[in-house]
Amino acid sequence: MPILFAKQALLSDGWARDVQIEISPDGRIAAISPGARAPGRGQEQRQKQGQAPAQAQEVDILLPAPANLHSHAFQRAMAGLTERRGPDPRDTFWTWRQLMFRFLDRLRPDDVQAIAAFVQMQMLEAGYACNVEFHYLHHQPGGAQHENLAEMGVRIAAAAAQTGSGLTLLPVLYQQGGCDGRALGPGQVRFGNDPDRFADLMAASRAALAALPADTRLGVAPHSLRAVSPEGLAAAIALGAEQGNGPVHMHLAEQLAEVDEVQTAHGARPVRWLLDNAAVDARWCLIHCTQMLSEETLALARTGAVAGLCPITESSLGDGIFDGVRWLGAGGAFGVGSDSNIRISLSEELRTLEYSQRLRDRSRAALAVTGRSTGRVLFESAARGGAQAAGRAGGTIAPGMWADLLALDGAAVDLTGRQGDTVLDTWIFAGDDRMVRDVWSAGRHVIQGGRHPAREAITMAYVKTLKRLGDAL
Repeated sequence: MPILFAKQALLSDGWARDVQIEISPDGRIAAISPGARAPGRGQEQRQKQGQAPAQAQEVDILLPAPANLHSHAFQRAMAGLTERRGPDPRDTFWTWRQLMFRFLDRLRPDDVQAIAAFVQMQMLEAGYACNVEFHYLHHQPGGAQHENLAEMGVRIAAAAAQTGSGLTLLPVLYQQGGCDGRALGPGQVRFGNDPDRFADLMAASRAALAALPADTRLGVAPHSLRAVSPEGLAAAIALGAEQGNGPVHMHLAEQLAEVDEVQTAHGARPVRWLLDNAAVDARWCLIHCTQMLSEETLALARTGAVAGLCPITESSLGDGIFDGVRWLGAGGAFGVGSDSNIRISLSEELRTLEYSQRLRDRSRAALAVTGRSTGRVLFESAARGGAQAAGRAGGTIAPGMWADLLALDGAAVDLTGRQGDTVLDTWIFAGDDRMVRDVWSAGRHVIQGGRHPAREAITMAYVKTLKRLGDAL
């Protein structure tokens, strides 16, 4: 049974020193022993008793490894290609979206697999243990379906098998081009399914995941109130319940134009309409929520749903600022994701979230609370909320949870002499992901010494894909 020994570890009830953690063969945490003896002394005792030496590894700082709760893997290959202004002097999310549609028409299944593997590797090296893939690129260019309806999901699963990343796959229902029910445009037809074909896609996706480890999950994602009809939303929710009651994810209230479109079509703003028409609860994760009124923030927080925040992408696209202070004050849960994957950095997502609150309110330590520093609140919330959104028994170091673990390098210069909450504050606000030394995903030791063991092969396949795609924009 693999054993870790941490000089300090953030457990479910707070910081502890000299912690021994046993990982069971199925990848779960079997036992936790604070105040334990260092590995060398424990090995000597086992040998005196005639027992086989236990496999042990000593780390400096051990944390629960969060799930990356929102990703569109294929967009990673677009990074750096959308920073020119188009003919519209007011370049916005909507002009970026048209560029994205043009780009994805170039993507083949092999490309998607290579990109997804590179994305998952970067997530693991940043400290995430699980990729929650909001997967809407289903069909061939022009909209014809693959022989296997879930071919693209098969490629996401193949990437997870290669990288060892945890995976929650969220096939997306995308029906229409807007709230008025208009047909999908040329850039959207690769996404499109009606509820019947979506049911077939879900079944095929479950089959695609069958060979992956036991921590793999399948959920459902009605894309947004723009892209699904009220009837389609109800059908997707029901289908998700039938398929194992997995997580339900949905974009919500990201852009002002979206809010106006939903209000015009349905007579209510997106958050209010959803709360009035769906039984939103802790299975739900609502992505972005950057355009909410105060009363909407409070009402949605009280449902127990997770706010899926992507601060780097939200900054890149000019979405707006999530009301994190009010949300946490109401007991709301949140996690973070890398969304467009323009930059994959766990510490930077958390830093950007906090700094956005400070800039808006002209404050400091905006999300800190009595007894827990800013970094502690950010990290613990992201770990627990990410696990909830992934439908994954994780997010904290406790017996029975998946061994999703992250070790920081105590030899990093900025971490010298740092203890407890100050470790997290230093990593998030003064350091970066180079401080991540080791990561375990459901007990799989996927990052060692800051590197993925298959980094060279994964990177070479990604570079080959980039060369084939060329400057697609």
